[in-house]
Amino acid sequence: MKKRVLALSLMLGLSSAASVFAAVPGSIRIGTDPTYPPFESKNAQGQLVGFDIDLANEICKRIHTQCTYVESDFDALIPSLKAKKIDAIISSLSITAKRQEEIAFSEKLYAANARLVAPKGSKIEPTIESLKGKNIGLLQGTTQETYANQYWRPKGVSVTPYANQDLVYQDLNAGRIDAAFQDEVQASEGFLKQPVGKNYAFAGPAVKDDKIFGVGTGMGLRKDDSELKAAIDKAFAEMRKDGTYDKIAKKYFDFNVYGD
Repeated sequence: MKKRVLALSLMLGLSSAASVFAAVPGSIRIGTDPTYPPFESKNAQGQLVGFDIDLANEICKRIHTQCTYVESDFDALIPSLKAKKIDAIISSLSITAKRQEEIAFSEKLYAANARLVAPKGSKIEPTIESLKGKNIGLLQGTTQETYANQYWRPKGVSVTPYANQDLVYQDLNAGRIDAAFQDEVQASEGFLKQPVGKNYAFAGPAVKDDKIFGVGTGMGLRKDDSELKAAIDKAFAEMRKDGTYDKIAKKYFDFNVYGD
């Protein structure tokens, strides 16, 4: 009797999984802005590469659909999705409350943390007590600037905005600022792993604020494409469970990019 119940349960589970994937269209168009390595960029042969691209390719394989990529400026991705010029977005798209008013998201693909970078051996931490009297450099117009202006500047922390990230790191190297505040992955791949960043390290843990930074990044989807979302979420959960996600992540990162 127990064997019959188990067999029936397995059959029902397989039937449920099959029904989820059966609802997926035979092909989907995925929009991306290939200017943000290591997530999405183009190699010397002009091929799309990166962590996001590898994740999307694996998801497409698991939901049994043919995926094609549509390159676009970042600002045009959500309008293109809503206009049905593309069917999904994968482009380091942070899941924020404002964006959720317009579109739906898959489950979180990876964290979108912000972290301080300071000279190695520095005792700086992302706390008011540690930062008071210090000068923190960051890129203007970013979520990091929003956070710093809201929580740090009123408490006696100097916040210096820059027109581009290269200028932030130049002043950090010159000693004109005490620390730089930016996206964790950008800092890791674009500075700390480069020769210019050899004397620097992350200063303290990631700064968390779901309202400002979002809860992570996800695939952008239309709100009425609930069946596609269900299939993508199921495939991604399987990738997390069977180790495929970690295997892909290790190609690009030496830290836990998924986060908590």
